[in-house]
Amino acid sequence: MLEIIGNVDKVIGPVVQARNIKKARMLDLVEVGENHLVGEIVKLRGERASIQVYEDTTGLVPGADIYSSGEPLSVELGPGLIGTIYDGIQRPLEVIRDSSGQFIQKGIHVSSLDHEKKWKYEPVVETGDEITVGEIIGKIQETRLIEHRVLVPPGITGEVAWAAGPGEYNVTETVLKVKEPGGSVKEINLNHNWPVRQPRPHKKKLAISSPLITGQRVIDTLFPVAKGGTVVIPGGFGTGKTMTQHALAKWSDADIIVYIGCGERGNEMTDVLQEFPKLIDPRTKRPIWRELY
Repeated sequence: MLEIIGNVDKVIGPVVQARNIKKARMLDLVEVGENHLVGEIVKLRGERASIQVYEDTTGLVPGADIYSSGEPLSVELGPGLIGTIYDGIQRPLEVIRDSSGQFIQKGIHVSSLDHEKKWKYEPVVETGDEITVGEIIGKIQETRLIEHRVLVPPGITGEVAWAAGPGEYNVTETVLKVKEPGGSVKEINLNHNWPVRQPRPHKKKLAISSPLITGQRVIDTLFPVAKGGTVVIPGGFGTGKTMTQHALAKWSDADIIVYIGCGERGNEMTDVLQEFPKLIDPRTKRPIWRELY
C-alpha cells in the first residue's frame, strides 16, 4: 500500500532532492511524481532526503508527490527467472516490449515473474512434518534440464499444518502452511521477495576444491578458475572480452549462465542478445539460452 511521504524539492539529473519526508528509512524503495518513477532513498537528514531515480526524470517538477510502501528495493524470487531478460530493477524487458513497444515508458510497472503461468509442482513434505529454513518442500521442472527446488524461506520454522498435493500452481498460490512454535501460522508460496542489499542466509561456505573446466585450454592451463571463485578479464575496447564470455558460456561445465551487463555500451549488449541465442551447448546439443521446453 503506497502512501505519500514527501514532495520533490529539486531535480538534478537522476537525483531528486526531497522535502517534508515522513516515515522513511535509508534504502527504501519510492515512487516519484505522477508517473511513479522508481527510485531509492540514498541519503536522509531530518525531513530532507536524496533519492536516486532509476528512470528518466525529464518533466519531473518541484512539488510532485513522493510515494512509498516502506519496503526496501527487493527482487522477486521463484520459478520463471531462467531465460528472462531484466533491466536493473528486475522488470522483464520482453513483457514491457510486448505491452508498450520498443521504448520503456516512464513509470511502467510489471511483475518480475509471470503470476498467471501454472507450474507442475511435486511436494516432498506432508502434514505433520517438522521443517526449518532452507529445507526442500517441493520440486518444479523449470526447464528440460533444470529442476527448481522450492525451499522454506528465511524466517519460517515449525510443523507443516497443511500441504498442497501434486498439481499445477502459479507462483502466488499457497502450497504450504506452517504452524510455528508460538502458534502462528505462516503460508508459503512458490515465490517470495528479498531485499537486494541483504545477503542470503547460509549455514556455511564451502571450501573451493575443484576447478571450473572452461573449455579454453589457455585459461585452464595458465589461468585456472575454481568453482565458486571469481575471475576478471581486463582489456580495452575490441580486445575480445565479450567473445571470451561467449566461449565460457558455451564450453564451461556450468549448468546455468547468468549474464549481467553493468555499464556496457549499447552495441555490446545488442551483440550479447543477438549472439547468445545462437550458442549451442556441446553437452546437451541444445541452445544455451531461450529454448526452455
